[in-house]
Amino acid sequence: MATASGFDSQHPPSQAVIDTCVHCGFCLTTCPSYRVLGTEMDSPRGRIYQMNAINQGEIGLGMATVSHFDSCLGCLACVTACPSGVRYDELIGATRAQIQRNVSRSGWEMLVRGVIFQLFPYPERLRWVAPFLWLYQKMGWQRWLPGLLGRISPPLGAMAGALPPLKFSQLLPQPWPEVLPAQGTRRYRVGVILGCVQRLFNPQVNEATVRVLRAVGCEVVIPPQQGCCAALPQHQGETAQAQTLARWMIDSFRHYQLDAILINASGCGHTLKEYGHILADDPEYRERAQAFSRQVKDVQEFLAQIDLGVPLYPLADKPLSVVYQDACHMIHGQKISLQPRQLLRQIPGVELREPWDAALCCGSAGVYSFLQPETAQDLGRQKVMNLLNTGAQVIASANIGCTVQIQQYLRERTARVPVYHPVQLLDQAMRRLPLQNVRHPRQADLVRA
Repeated sequence: MATASGFDSQHPPSQAVIDTCVHCGFCLTTCPSYRVLGTEMDSPRGRIYQMNAINQGEIGLGMATVSHFDSCLGCLACVTACPSGVRYDELIGATRAQIQRNVSRSGWEMLVRGVIFQLFPYPERLRWVAPFLWLYQKMGWQRWLPGLLGRISPPLGAMAGALPPLKFSQLLPQPWPEVLPAQGTRRYRVGVILGCVQRLFNPQVNEATVRVLRAVGCEVVIPPQQGCCAALPQHQGETAQAQTLARWMIDSFRHYQLDAILINASGCGHTLKEYGHILADDPEYRERAQAFSRQVKDVQEFLAQIDLGVPLYPLADKPLSVVYQDACHMIHGQKISLQPRQLLRQIPGVELREPWDAALCCGSAGVYSFLQPETAQDLGRQKVMNLLNTGAQVIASANIGCTVQIQQYLRERTARVPVYHPVQLLDQAMRRLPLQNVRHPRQADLVRA
């Protein structure tokens, strides 16, 4: 157990990594929590100061320090910006695991975290709850209940308000065939991970992904026993749960011979590529985890590496302006930014626009928007304003958390700009299906807040 003088002995933040920080401050302007809160202790540099002080026994690991570690979105923008190459992601990951083991939270916090980590990483549990969520929306409760819950517990209010519009048809069990053949000559054999939240709340992305892969010559394998990638618990220090889910995922793909394992959500993809680290202490799974991660690619990363070999058609009878939103764990975690843009530019008539402050986190950050709703709200509004001010007719987002966050604050502004995953746009272009809900943005949407 941790004492008042520091971390416990189970993988504390590395002093060697801490010492690589030269306190230059390059990370400050890139850090979303620092930009919203404006306090040094809520910046990467300030948190590293605190990690060092705890390591040295100068301060204890208590709620005073935990609040500053909790304010971190884990967006990794500071890792990209750091001229010294400080692996802040390793530091904050180790610190959050220490907090989870050694710090007692309040009853409300334990309740909220319990709901999150015992529900969201388990698709079948989500499916049992989903009809009640649909009824909650159908009865109109979402118009007033989030505000009421928010007075009791801001995280509960945030969860109640973030729920995207649901159709009852998408809540019904939709089993996938284990193997779907390629259209035409088989060029590749790939596995597809369906995700947890996405397969229920936005199944159209998985459907489009499978159609696109089959169209370009992929035989698609979807293991029926696959579960959660472990991203949500891993990002919040729930190490034991993350390790269990990672082993489950590895085992579900173990007996298939695949050219690649593909994922269409950036937060999931980053975690899947980190399995070697997550299971580094497991002698049975260490090498399996490393081999698994070497096969993982984001679906856009994969498609950008191959010749699509199929024609793409315009999505509208006039040029279509699209703004691509960089998800943090795509651009900073996986270093994928050019590939999605290359794919979108292959669609005839697409005019790609770039938002101001493109790398700023949208505030979703896994479950951060539930656990730190005030900061997440500021970031969500800023992100949506920047996207709308490009004047684009369509927003492209490659992460389910970002999509839900962006849609929430589009609804707040009553902005009628649709959000699609890039693979959905490719799917429409391959099938020669014009987008139906595209219009020119209203002038009111272009006014800066």
